Amino acid sequence: MNAQEVVLPHAQWRERATAHAARIDAYVGPHLARREAHVKHPVFDFLFTYYSYRPAQLRRWHPGFGVALEDAASYAGLKGYEIAPVVEVRGAPATSLETSVTVAPSYLLTQRPLVESTHRLLTATAGRSPHFGCFGLHEWAMVYRLEEDETRHADWPLRLGPRGTDDVVEGHRIACSHFDAYRFFTPPARPLNTLSPGRDDRPAFEQPGCLHAGMDLYKHAFRLSPLLCSDLVADCFELAWDIRTLDMRAAPYDLRELGFEPVRIETPEGKAAYVEAQREFAERAAPLRARLVEECERLLGGSAPASSPTARP
Repeated sequence: MNAQEVVLPHAQWRERATAHAARIDAYVGPHLARREAHVKHPVFDFLFTYYSYRPAQLRRWHPGFGVALEDAASYAGLKGYEIAPVVEVRGAPATSLETSVTVAPSYLLTQRPLVESTHRLLTATAGRSPHFGCFGLHEWAMVYRLEEDETRHADWPLRLGPRGTDDVVEGHRIACSHFDAYRFFTPPARPLNTLSPGRDDRPAFEQPGCLHAGMDLYKHAFRLSPLLCSDLVADCFELAWDIRTLDMRAAPYDLRELGFEPVRIETPEGKAAYVEAQREFAERAAPLRARLVEECERLLGGSAPASSPTARP
């Protein structure tokens, strides 16, 4: 074990794991019920389909690299873990050393390219001035010149109809900086974007005012799991959940039947409301992005957490 590594007694980490699962169940429970009933949700399914982290993975709590778990045989077979050569257990007698586990340094080594690329992207994004005023037009560009039965959410009508939606797209300047939004533009909408973000040049385009860059903090966090504490993954997930709500309220679909009042970005009032919410989300995202950057730097240094494992990182 790393000399700096700390160990959580069984009762302590079980309490944190149970609290984490309960926190996530507030979101996962309704999703699983809908899935069992074969009911699609145009807003929240995105968090479980576009993002590849399965509900069971999201529910499982990890302490992060540099923290060992006492008496945690159920973790021993999980990807990235190894039996920890524990010397002592902080705050409790070491009664179950043979089943204490930790994320293996060898696993961290295999993930170093991912940590480096994530750090590069997040630091580039954080160092760029935020831009507000895209007004969520990426969702409109994704249905540009499509009939209603051809859209991604064909069960839900377009508020302004196909022609009215096309008029909004054609009447605005579109400047989408996020590749994973831009790549879903319809072919006739692509030339209308003033930027051309690509798969391999994200650090040159992503900016902290972008809603999708904020949602993707969740993706960056879970891709680094179990190297990161799951508390940070859950914080990023909850931000993504809230951003997704705004994203679809500002989209061209009429979702009032589900309780989502539209942000009418085609009007001056709707634009102002969108920008205000966008600024608030950028402010919420900034400290989470900073925490992810700090974690990447810690992992690249191969050290244990500086803070006590009994508190949230």
